[in-house]
Amino acid sequence: MKRSTLLVLTCLLPLQAVSSDEVRFTGEATSEDDGKTLYEERHVVEGECSEGVFRPSQQTVTYVRNGDTEFAKKKLSYSESLLRPTVDFRQPDFDEVMAITNEGDDELRIEWQTPEGDTETFSVDASETLVADAGFDHLVRKHWSEVKSGERVEFDFLAPTRGKAYGFVLEPADDDRIDAAHKVRIKPSGTILGFLVDPILLGYNDEGLLTDYVGLTNIRKDKDSNYTAHIRYTVESTPECELTR
Repeated sequence: MKRSTLLVLTCLLPLQAVSSDEVRFTGEATSEDDGKTLYEERHVVEGECSEGVFRPSQQTVTYVRNGDTEFAKKKLSYSESLLRPTVDFRQPDFDEVMAITNEGDDELRIEWQTPEGDTETFSVDASETLVADAGFDHLVRKHWSEVKSGERVEFDFLAPTRGKAYGFVLEPADDDRIDAAHKVRIKPSGTILGFLVDPILLGYNDEGLLTDYVGLTNIRKDKDSNYTAHIRYTVESTPECELTR
């Protein structure tokens, strides 16, 4: 083999191992009380297939109501951690902005512009067990073998409006509100917080894609409360590689 040909093949090999790809899915949020549609989420997760597994790099979520009227938007970056993304979330109707910044995966910095017009700032140490925002979805896939075998997973979940992390547990769930191949719930591990915070119910298909979310959402109903909803997800495109391993 000629040296020039060998050089070309050597340069091409890394490109064959990594390819750009994305996941697109839509969620319809409905009220648990009357089944009325509240809003729609449109997700685009960009990333790459590396060694046969999808590795997300960034995500955009557009929130719409009444067909196509955008009322909120979220952008996430997974450059530092899948469990602790950098987040920029905006709800213009309430003049609210929530920014969670992860630089170096040592500390999460939080800046919250409240509906009342105040600005709150916090910082939380980034431990290996800390999960923030949509990181819960990647926590499930990280522990996919435990999910399938019915084991419990303990972790800390960030409450950004309080600037604190609380102990939570991911565990199997038997709940007829959803029809999914795998059902799990996220709930506080502490007794006192358990009385104050309702569990979140999640459904996943066999490929590790989220199918259902039942619980408190990040979308405001008014200045004092957020919607509790059942969000049913429809997948529109998936990468040419596995989501779990």
